[in-house]
Amino acid sequence: MSDPYYITTAISYPNGPPHIGHAYEAIAADVIARFQRFRGREVRFQTGTDEHGLKMARKAEEQGKKPRELADEMSGRFRRMCDALDISYDRFIRTVDADHHRASQAIWRAMEAKGDLYLDRYEGWYSVRDEAFYDEKELVDGEGGERLSPQGTPVEWTVEESWFFRLSSYQEKLLALLRTPGFLEPESRRNEMIAFAEGGLRDLSISRTSFDWGVKVPGSDDHVMYVWVDALTNYITGLGYPDDTEMWRKFWPADLHLIGKDIVRFHTIYWPAFLMSADLPTPKKVFGHGFLLNRGQKESKSLGNVTDPLTLADSFGVDTLRYFLLREVAFGQDGSYSPEAIVTRANAELANSFGNLVQRTLSMIHKNMDGVLEDFSPDGVDRSLLTVVQDACREALPEAFERLAFSTGLEEWMRAVFACNQYVDEQAPWALRKTDPDRMKAVLQTLLIAIRDLALAVQPVIPNKAKAVLDAVGCEPERRGFADLSNEGWFGALVASGHRIAKPEPIFPRLELPQTDAA
Repeated sequence: MSDPYYITTAISYPNGPPHIGHAYEAIAADVIARFQRFRGREVRFQTGTDEHGLKMARKAEEQGKKPRELADEMSGRFRRMCDALDISYDRFIRTVDADHHRASQAIWRAMEAKGDLYLDRYEGWYSVRDEAFYDEKELVDGEGGERLSPQGTPVEWTVEESWFFRLSSYQEKLLALLRTPGFLEPESRRNEMIAFAEGGLRDLSISRTSFDWGVKVPGSDDHVMYVWVDALTNYITGLGYPDDTEMWRKFWPADLHLIGKDIVRFHTIYWPAFLMSADLPTPKKVFGHGFLLNRGQKESKSLGNVTDPLTLADSFGVDTLRYFLLREVAFGQDGSYSPEAIVTRANAELANSFGNLVQRTLSMIHKNMDGVLEDFSPDGVDRSLLTVVQDACREALPEAFERLAFSTGLEEWMRAVFACNQYVDEQAPWALRKTDPDRMKAVLQTLLIAIRDLALAVQPVIPNKAKAVLDAVGCEPERRGFADLSNEGWFGALVASGHRIAKPEPIFPRLELPQTDAA
């Protein structure tokens, strides 16, 4: 499996600091990227920040700053979040980058050459917070009678000269794309977008003249591009568009745009239409994940419940946070988190189950075998355990991760961990030490093979902790891919020659609630 794989997150709008939702998407995308690398594919992974638009211009004005000054400051915070959470991106793109302005103007010219752009006057409702235009029929009434977007954000009546994109011309092509199996998931999002497109698509206003913080429209310097034309183009900027680069030929169309459910319309209606207009292939898949709720509530500044993801990572550990977010929530649905839930899940599964399995196995090998591994032949019960582990690591977890069903894959992985712990209790190697030392060695080394495979398979989720386990068991760095998982009938040279198992350090110490949360 060496074919290329291109994954992107949505680029974050940095008018405020990163919150847990940004971290959730970045971590999920990173797990996918690492998983595909683990499978042997050549991966390109892009994330970044979307820095233009009226919302950024107004936020900068509020703070007495120039928009670029605010953009530099806030984009830096998002990049630091990615680095702190071990997000293995290949490019962190910024829409202020020079090559991005060039790419945005190139796709504009391509759409113009197709005859899909025309100059007119826009009159309608606009949400600054969503950077989105809404039809009258989409609006809802707020508590005070004010008009609100479907997302509950304020809207303004806007009148200005604007370039328009002939979105209406693409209705049938877009419906055909939306009905293509696998293009948009989960199914609920696909049904929403099909209904939206079937309701009739109106031409889209794609430039603004009321502010100037954005990409200049070619030939109309008093216009800047609507922020979504500019933002969506980032996915092809990062591959060298409009040049015919090796990366472009290798990685486009994207295998996956991973985005939040609130921006599915932009990615599955507007973006494919722009690409069709420019005679470019459309992405293979868009997945709209759910929201991450704080104790069941959406985070907002007004509720005072916005969580800095790095505070959570500092409190509980980066790998623990990564594991929790993908294990706790059925990906695609909304999920909830709290410090109590993180501690409960981490202690039950990472500390008491996997961590304890590693700790007691390696401790017994160090103490009772002087850390030295020997040739052995697993018997029937040993092979039964290894088959359970191999089925989880080679079949169940990868199959689930390919479907982005992370919680399902990790549940299968945990079942294999539980099977290992049950095997330890049943075989009782501490008793075999006196009654049958050779059998004790076979049991401990069977467990070592199982631990090695479990650590290999979970690398995409907990990369640093898995590395520590693989280092401890002596798995050579160049033998840590999917192809290196053990398979039935093969229990040969699994660790580096001459490797000695040292006294282990706890991989996942038990967590306590931070004082503020415990109180």
